[in-house]
Amino acid sequence: MSPRHKQGDAVDATVVITTKNRMDDLRVAIESALRQTGNVEVVVVDDGSTDGTSEMVKSDYPGVILDSHTDSTGYIPRRNRGARLARGEFVFSIDDDAEFSDKNSIADTILEFQNCPRAGAIAIPCIDVKRSPDVRQPRPDDNHQYATSEFIGTAYAVRRDLFLQLGGFRESLIHQGEERDFSIRLLNDGHVVLLGTAAPILHHESPKRDTSRMDHYGRRNDVLFACQNLPWSALAPHLAMTSVNGIVFGLRCGRPLRMLKGLCAGYISGLSLERVPVQNRAYRLYRKLRKNQCVSLAEIENELEQIGAGHKNHDRIQLQKLTT
Repeated sequence: MSPRHKQGDAVDATVVITTKNRMDDLRVAIESALRQTGNVEVVVVDDGSTDGTSEMVKSDYPGVILDSHTDSTGYIPRRNRGARLARGEFVFSIDDDAEFSDKNSIADTILEFQNCPRAGAIAIPCIDVKRSPDVRQPRPDDNHQYATSEFIGTAYAVRRDLFLQLGGFRESLIHQGEERDFSIRLLNDGHVVLLGTAAPILHHESPKRDTSRMDHYGRRNDVLFACQNLPWSALAPHLAMTSVNGIVFGLRCGRPLRMLKGLCAGYISGLSLERVPVQNRAYRLYRKLRKNQCVSLAEIENELEQIGAGHKNHDRIQLQKLTT
């Protein structure tokens, strides 16, 4: 077990684990993080647990930084909270029912960040152990660096300063969809989600999942993703397909009413939220990455250069407006 870091100690990376009422699962996640090589701090953000989680962390893992709350706001604001508390240059986030399968996972991922300045986030390979042995977020080969459209919430790392600079995850989403939303904003800044090569994170999906909540916010946030991020030229057709796909999915899984209510909630919420659309070229590149699952970074370098320049020019114009 790692000793608690002192205020002046240098920290290479921070592992943030947001948790609620999964005390036994959390033990496995914490212990896998404490086994990592390098100077790694572990932050546990307790989102209002009532099963003694915070007391367990205090007594059994004194080297872990505990941020305990009596109220529950959901994992999205808590992950943002963890990033603000972090002292590492890189922030890793795993679910409380996941674990690192290798002690060098963080060190290997940090090296990938250092070798790729374009990488604002890294999608770490992972396996949903109870569903399939297949590796998710795999890199096609080791000969090239590959960009992808988004990352999975239980298996990623971000550059802390860039994550906070872009506003972190949108807390208005409440539940689900925050990874895709952040990833397109990251792309609009000229950075990418890079496919990593570290040993897979093992996700032991907990049976304590509220499918009604997932259905509702999943469809709601599909609509909000479009409303907040898409250029005007792409908004209407994208929303039409989002609605059709949401209803079809609901019919296939036997929960059409839930999906319909979620879509309606998205349209209602979307009317009151501020639109901050990405550049057209950023949206086109996002669609390309999503369609192909991944693209060689070398292949899109020129596009990223133009997107980054366009975003900086937009920021400059906005600053001029504010100061005149």
